[in-house]
Amino acid sequence: MSKGSIFSLIILVIGVLVVSSSLYVVDEREVAIKLQFGEIIESDIQPGLHFKVPFFQNVRKFDARILTLDSTPERFLTVGKKFVIVDSFIKWRIVDVKSYYKATAGNLFQAQNLLSNSTNKGLRDEFGSRSLTEVVSGERDQLMEIITKKLNEQTIGEFGIKVLDVRVKGIDLPEDLSKNVYRRMSTEREREARETRSQGKELAEGIKANADRQKVVLEAEAYRKAEALRGEGDAIASATYANAYKKDAEFYSFTRSLKAYTDTFSGKDDVLLLKPDSDFFKYMKSSTAK
Repeated sequence: MSKGSIFSLIILVIGVLVVSSSLYVVDEREVAIKLQFGEIIESDIQPGLHFKVPFFQNVRKFDARILTLDSTPERFLTVGKKFVIVDSFIKWRIVDVKSYYKATAGNLFQAQNLLSNSTNKGLRDEFGSRSLTEVVSGERDQLMEIITKKLNEQTIGEFGIKVLDVRVKGIDLPEDLSKNVYRRMSTEREREARETRSQGKELAEGIKANADRQKVVLEAEAYRKAEALRGEGDAIASATYANAYKKDAEFYSFTRSLKAYTDTFSGKDDVLLLKPDSDFFKYMKSSTAK
């Protein structure tokens, strides 16, 4: 191979390297800035193929998609001097790459620290103006909207970051406070249980007393009606006997004697000591003996 061919090949390789170093592509999911000697000379670079000066200029690319920052749980103080442990996450994205680079030097970890500190400050201010009840069971969506709005007033201008949403995953009490709350709730539930049992016992005794009273009343009423019926029956029987006596005194006397015999000899062990000529045997004597 001649010297001219070798030189041409070297020139070709250098040309390819220069061209490849001069061209760069920005993806639709990215934002980019162009730097020259460490200073930003172009920041609003649209997606597509672009040119730069090799060796003197370089390009930094950053993720333009929505990112999630999962914060570590932090302790915040409420109005009632009660600590709560808040676990939250943040949805954010880069909206001004120039401001983002100036604030973070393109370091994602630095951006997350800045965003986390600003969010914690916003949460601390909002939780510090609310009671424990409002924080736990209040309008949490409204609280998050307020925090998001206040964060954007700072982060867009200072960091080039827009906070899309701040969400609280959980609000817990510190372990010592949780135990105190649990003991207080347990004591309250036991007191309510005792009151409920006492009320139930009192109600049961009232029902039982009312049932006993109704039983006595019903038994008395039944006894009264039974005695009345017995009296009516006795009156009817007496009237019947009297009427029979009027019609045939001898037959009446005979039937009464038969009843007396039946009642007297109803038991096997009944013993009577009577004289033979007693009126009790009046109807047992034969007509011949008479």
